[in-house]
Amino acid sequence: MHRAKALRDDGGAAAVEFLLVGLILLVPIVYLVIALGQIQSGSFAAETASRQIARGVAAAQNAEHARERVEQTARAVAAEYGIERQELEVDIACRPATALCPSAGATLVVTVRVRVALPLVPDVFGAQQKTRVAVEATSVQKMSRLWSAG
Repeated sequence: MHRAKALRDDGGAAAVEFLLVGLILLVPIVYLVIALGQIQSGSFAAETASRQIARGVAAAQNAEHARERVEQTARAVAAEYGIERQELEVDIACRPATALCPSAGATLVVTVRVRVALPLVPDVFGAQQKTRVAVEATSVQKMSRLWSAG
């Protein structure tokens, strides 16, 4: 009888099970929260860069000044959000399409793509490059009819 009671005694097993199951569930959840935070930061970077580049180009005095503003804004946003500058791709187009972009009276469309690295991915066999998440944002700005391309 005493032996059967000893076999049924589970004292302390619940705490061990709780810790084990808690760790198994907690580690992926924490990783997911960190990864989503980095992706959201990349999304904010893309949105900020596209909006500020569109405004900067529209307010520039000429095409050369506009190019300088694009690069300056892209570098500033990359530094602010902790992204490598080469991971921030800027594409500028005009509607209607013209030979010169930006041009007076056109609608400027700025698209920024950011490739966000996932945390704790080692750079073995190019895994870090293959697991990057692409985030894109687009902003539109109307150019002044009096804007000078020269």
